[in-house]
Amino acid sequence: MTRTSGGSGTSSRPDRPAARARDRAVWTRVDGIQGASLDLLSARFGRQHYAPHTHDEFAIGVCVDGLETMRYRGERLYSNAGSVVVIEPGETHTGGPAGPDGYAYVALYPRVELLDGATGSAETPVPAHFRHPVIDDPGLGAALRLAHRALRLREDPLEGENRLLGVLGTLVRRHAVTGPRPAGGARPEAGRIARTVATRLADELAAPPTLAEMAADLELSRYQLLRAFRGAMGMPPYAWLAQHRVTRARALLDIGHRPAEAATLVGFADQAHLTRWFRRVLGVTPGAYRNSVQDRGNRSPAP
Repeated sequence: MTRTSGGSGTSSRPDRPAARARDRAVWTRVDGIQGASLDLLSARFGRQHYAPHTHDEFAIGVCVDGLETMRYRGERLYSNAGSVVVIEPGETHTGGPAGPDGYAYVALYPRVELLDGATGSAETPVPAHFRHPVIDDPGLGAALRLAHRALRLREDPLEGENRLLGVLGTLVRRHAVTGPRPAGGARPEAGRIARTVATRLADELAAPPTLAEMAADLELSRYQLLRAFRGAMGMPPYAWLAQHRVTRARALLDIGHRPAEAATLVGFADQAHLTRWFRRVLGVTPGAYRNSVQDRGNRSPAP
């Protein structure tokens, strides 16, 4: 079963110059992958820049045209056509065009268990992590595009799943470091402060506390709290809260809530505020995303 959503813009193929002036994103959800669902994305952006955000899953993509730039682990990185990009779960990152011609890419978002299962055995999977987020491996990039296409078109579910597992296995064997995932670069105390603040913001989503209230409860100044949170999370508390609200709103849209209802339930001031942040994090409007969840029979052209 495949679910597809289209963003604004044209449905022209990426290699046509007319498409370069428009932003377009298509989300697709495929069910039945190792007992769970898998999200796919096809996008072309000439102006869109993602706000700092994280994913609960891996984000694995390949640039198919143009040049992309992103901030990841404190560095400014670039990926051109054929480059494979791997973003680990929980890692704050951005993304956007590096030049006037924009860029196009396809991506998939596998659960941690899918990659860990590519090493070790079924009983004792070995965690996989990646020191280098931008990987120059044209063969792997081509295989990733074929797997993405097969999964999205869903003409032969067995083929799609086989190609996916083959790509993930190759990615791990060639480029991953196996073993316990390394701790983040933030100091332990900063990490503790950030986790405490994030938990409270998530618990009080609709009416979050002020910066002064949280700092006072932790016996910190507001500046100390901000430095600790940004150092651990890669973004200030207000941005973390906004992207967390988007995640919660997305789950509500998945089960049938309208965008205006979801905006109210997660604490956005109005639907326009939700739409603005939804596009900054996911590249599409809430309405387009919700339509994709409900329109299970829809198909979209391959990039």
